[in-house]
Amino acid sequence: MKNKVKRPLNYRFISKALYFPETKTRKSILAIGDLHIGYEAMLIKTGLLTPMTQMKNLINELNSLIRKTNPGKIIFIGDIKHSFGYEAQERFSFKEAYEFLKKHFNEKDIIFIKGNHDTIDYSFENKLRNYYIEKGRDGKDGIAFIHGHKAFPEIYDKNVKTIVLGHIHPSVVFSDKDTSKKEKYKCFLTGKFKKKDVVILPSFFDISIGQPVNEYSEGYGYEDYFSIIPRKTILNFKVHAIGKDKVYDFGKVKKL
Repeated sequence: MKNKVKRPLNYRFISKALYFPETKTRKSILAIGDLHIGYEAMLIKTGLLTPMTQMKNLINELNSLIRKTNPGKIIFIGDIKHSFGYEAQERFSFKEAYEFLKKHFNEKDIIFIKGNHDTIDYSFENKLRNYYIEKGRDGKDGIAFIHGHKAFPEIYDKNVKTIVLGHIHPSVVFSDKDTSKKEKYKCFLTGKFKKKDVVILPSFFDISIGQPVNEYSEGYGYEDYFSIIPRKTILNFKVHAIGKDKVYDFGKVKKL
């Protein structure tokens, strides 16, 4: 892999999460991509023998990230649950995660964004939001957090500098010249869209690595990713692959 490249000062990649350091006008923020709580239970219901480790791993990872960064606010950018309908086990698992979070944050500093899988709100009094905008100094340099399957005019406001989204579960595939050996990694994507800095987060759950942004078939359904960012725009985004201990830069998607 290529050498690690330093991130801009306004955010850092930490494992599968995005971290915004504290400034004079806002608390530090930890942004987390798609959780898909209940994905493991769905696999079991289909007959696959899958160990029930999703929630244990999720809480352990969140605990590690919180200890490392000590964020003032945590934001989950959608697809918090997996099933499109009501599942009692999902609701129980969500509550378990929520109770853990409340030990580390004031409830007002736990933000849940609504994704396309979040058809039912398990968040009790902390209601799901369509988007969340963290204002910068004097109302400028704002950060908009959104799931990514649906746009809202507010995220393109002139005072918003950065848009953070997930939804497409980006990953990248590297292979030998003869394609006999392939390796797949979760990745972040960064680029520009509508004159905004954009960061696309990988999915946070590990059961699935994600959809390779550099390996797809025309007509297979991934041309636009069902995302607010068109495929042709994402081809010009930069890939930041998540290694074991570091995040590595690999240039633009279309060059891979």
